[in-house]
Amino acid sequence: MGKRTAGLLLLVLFSCFLYGCSIEKVRAGDGIKPEYTVMKEADFPEKVKELIAKNQETEFQMTYQDAGYLYLLKGYGKQETGGYSIQIEDLSLWENAIHLQTVLIGPKDGEELKEEPSYPCLVVKMKYREEPVIFE
Repeated sequence: MGKRTAGLLLLVLFSCFLYGCSIEKVRAGDGIKPEYTVMKEADFPEKVKELIAKNQETEFQMTYQDAGYLYLLKGYGKQETGGYSIQIEDLSLWENAIHLQTVLIGPKDGEELKEEPSYPCLVVKMKYREEPVIFE
């Protein structure tokens, strides 16, 4: 009887604990869409160019802040050929974070490719915000 009572008590305590907790599922696209610009390589600030050059061999994601702007940097590392691009699937402001979801798009079938490696990366410029950035 003692084990049964202890088990029942544990179940009641666990239920009370779970009652106070909740999981809120947030999906991409649920947030507010901020204004942003996808930058051309020629317009990257010098520090952004340095960060990309230092990290381009491997996949990276980082932020850089300067002069009232926030730069979101996403790179997919070394690819064996050219012809790759990056598409933004979602950029939105959630209640407590900035969400950036991207996808790497490979070369099109039949596309003539350079036989030298490429390093696809994306730089998004937006007004500075203090929220953390979630990259997907």
